[in-house]
Amino acid sequence: MRRILIVEDEPDIQELLCAYLREAGYETAVAGDGVTALSLFQSQSFDLVLLDLMLPRIDGFGVCELIRRQSQVPILMLTALEGEEHQLRGFDLNIDDYVTKPFSMPVLLQKIRVILRRSAGSEPEAESCLRYRDLTLRPDTREVTVNGRPLELTAREFDLLHTFLSSPGRVFTREMLLSRLWGYDFYGDERVVDSHIKNLRHKLERDYIETVRGVGYRAAKENL
Repeated sequence: MRRILIVEDEPDIQELLCAYLREAGYETAVAGDGVTALSLFQSQSFDLVLLDLMLPRIDGFGVCELIRRQSQVPILMLTALEGEEHQLRGFDLNIDDYVTKPFSMPVLLQKIRVILRRSAGSEPEAESCLRYRDLTLRPDTREVTVNGRPLELTAREFDLLHTFLSSPGRVFTREMLLSRLWGYDFYGDERVVDSHIKNLRHKLERDYIETVRGVGYRAAKENL
């Protein structure tokens, strides 16, 4: 199992990243400051470092520079700082990619997958298809078919369906779906989730998604 070191000082973001990455099949460790991050990195083995810039004790640039003195482990920088100079400084330190907050969790996960594949020096391994009733979902190509017929979904609709089928039977609240797919700091109306699910159900033409009254949504339990 691939191991990711999350270096982030905000507890809410730590929790979100840990939950999302573990569900995606990664093992995680967390550091809330630069000194702890370096201690963990020197004592354990990691396949990727997810590194925030604004950290106590030693900032992300300092952590990156010290890691690069001993390792070429992939580093994905995560920050609220905007501006070309910060990105250029990061790339000068040989980071692999850069994500600006607020971020999309599915996009972040895809960046992590791409970086890990590149670092392994091998061809991408196809993620297993998800099959449910007469529906097939292919995560790597983002294709969905029903009885072999291609189904045209928006990116958000695909991510919603992928979320439900990846965890059959699990109930997702609107808050959970907003955090996972819209971003941890989304402040819009929760009913945007209902609207997307309504559109998704209309396209699927069958009740693949079940409403759990007063809680949220899940993949319908029948035949799972």
